[in-house]
Amino acid sequence: MKRALFPGSFDPITNGHIEIIRRGLALFDEIVVGIGLNTTKQPMFSPDQRQKWIEEAFRHEARVKVCTYTGLTVRFARQIGAKFILRGLRSAPDYEYERNIDLLNKSLDSDIETFYLLSSPETSFVSSTLVREVIRFHGHLEGLLPPHIIRDIYATYPGGAPVSGKSPHA
Repeated sequence: MKRALFPGSFDPITNGHIEIIRRGLALFDEIVVGIGLNTTKQPMFSPDQRQKWIEEAFRHEARVKVCTYTGLTVRFARQIGAKFILRGLRSAPDYEYERNIDLLNKSLDSDIETFYLLSSPETSFVSSTLVREVIRFHGHLEGLLPPHIIRDIYATYPGGAPVSGKSPHA
């Protein structure tokens, strides 16, 4: 079985992440979405909430599993039997950053291979960091996140109506 780990903070998972996972399913028998718990970051959403959103997004796809982990990504990949790490690239700076991580990972475990998929033009500008800013400043989330996450965010942040005055619950 070709199992891949798709690691990230997914705070929250975006349409860009969803796209990479769906496309990755054409390459791998199973994808484990690993929610990395980074002790140096203060997340906006709890690990449980992030896991629930990802599971809901892939509720009809048995080949996508979701779990949380701490520590080194290559160690976690080895622990779950993943020989591959799947990553998305949006831009040239992403490539440079990911290349350095890949080189470090190779020095830690040369048996784990990283696969990169380029984001589509429609999602190449979307990042969790930018989405969190849109949430903080009550902007439109449509097109950035799956509808079930948008619904939950608008319910959780009632003052989070989009700046245009449109109802956040529409």
